[in-house]
Amino acid sequence: MSTDPAASEPTIFQKILDGDVPADIVYEDEQCIAFHDVNPQAPTHILVIPRKPIPTVDDISPDDEALVGHLFRVASKVAEREGLDNGYRTVINCGDDGQQTVYHLHVHVLGGRSLQWPPG
Repeated sequence: MSTDPAASEPTIFQKILDGDVPADIVYEDEQCIAFHDVNPQAPTHILVIPRKPIPTVDDISPDDEALVGHLFRVASKVAEREGLDNGYRTVINCGDDGQQTVYHLHVHVLGGRSLQWPPG
């Protein structure tokens, strides 16, 4: 389960969902939104987040399986809309060692250049 010490405070992503913090939204539906990362690590760097607050990958329940699948379908749609025809990377960080900085599940969609491997 989540080990976020600030779990009682709304995350920046929750503030975006609530309309308290602006975001450059590129996609939204009843289950999720997608927006440009404010600290891009590639020419295209979009975050896809569920409206349901799920802190980490470890907090995904069996009831969330369809939602998580939907996040990846949206990631694919966003990549297509952004013209990432030559490929892209999806990333989900989990926990401190995984470099998760916002404890609200999110899929990074990175592209627009050749990405290196290994990533870490």
